[in-house]
Amino acid sequence: MNEPAARSRESGDGLARRSVAAVPSSEQDLVAQVSALIEGARESIASYANATLTMTYWQVGSIIDAEVLGAGRAEYGAQILVTLSQELTGRFGRGFDEPNLNRMVKLSRLFPDREILVTLSQKLSWSHFLALLPLRSEDARAFYAEEAVAGRWTVRELRRAISRKAYERRELADSQLGPGSLVPADTFSDPYLLDFLGLHDGYLEADLEAAILRDLEAFLLEVGTGFTFVERQKRMVIDGKDFHLDLLLYHRPLKRLVAVELKIGDFDARYEGQMKLYLKWLNRHERQEGEEAPVGLILCAEASREQIELLEMHKDGIVVAEYWTALPPKHELEQRLQLMLREARERLARRELPSAGDD
Repeated sequence: MNEPAARSRESGDGLARRSVAAVPSSEQDLVAQVSALIEGARESIASYANATLTMTYWQVGSIIDAEVLGAGRAEYGAQILVTLSQELTGRFGRGFDEPNLNRMVKLSRLFPDREILVTLSQKLSWSHFLALLPLRSEDARAFYAEEAVAGRWTVRELRRAISRKAYERRELADSQLGPGSLVPADTFSDPYLLDFLGLHDGYLEADLEAAILRDLEAFLLEVGTGFTFVERQKRMVIDGKDFHLDLLLYHRPLKRLVAVELKIGDFDARYEGQMKLYLKWLNRHERQEGEEAPVGLILCAEASREQIELLEMHKDGIVVAEYWTALPPKHELEQRLQLMLREARERLARRELPSAGDD
């Protein structure tokens, strides 16, 4: 290799080895600005592509539903659909087979409001909508769609929430809150499925706390959107005595501290007094300007629903919820949640009945 070539190669190697740290700060700012611009453009392009694809599928489904499947022509329409899928697949490739065309029709039926779908399609991909289509309840579809948008869920996270019955558990939790509750609706779920902790029979409360801290991120996702971790074993000195709260969280959207107590076994009415004491101490010593009053969450292996109803702890900002350390089979999970919901609604109905002395 001649000398000029060698010097050229050395110069090139030196440039390749030049680190970002060696770039002057003004140039670093320029790199950051341009990078942000490119990343934003890519995100906009991806969002536009997803929205265009979903809306195209919606329009295709609407046309097929109106022109082919409507007006009592179901059998004839099914035959046309087979031919149409073959023609479209031949022209445009994958994505237009008969099952996918049926999904497009279902999308147009389940999301008839075009403007609502336009808004959702800017945040959710076609794969997100495929996860929503099998849901039977319109309220459930709306719940999962809104949560997916707010939490920027991936398709996997959306499917996980659906499989774990997040909507049904939120509905159950809301049904426990009577009038005058200081706990905003949709703050907590019930029950919490802590199967990811890998706990077995015979664990202690300390084991439960340690397992939660090991999988803190997963626990916060299970608790709900907007929760952040503050402290474990929060020390409170009252009358010269030490008290320790198991977990202290903060709910960013609601701007309030959340005290969490972990209990093994059934709910005990004595837990109410303990949590009230903690909340009053937090309100006096930890609540900052602009924050709302702290609320409490008591997690028990089994919630005693009648005791909880009689104590009306929701009026003091306290929620009691069950946690399950093993996820039951899907059919059993559905049955247990349906039973819990039915019992909760019966209790609410009894509470709303007029007393014998009422006119």
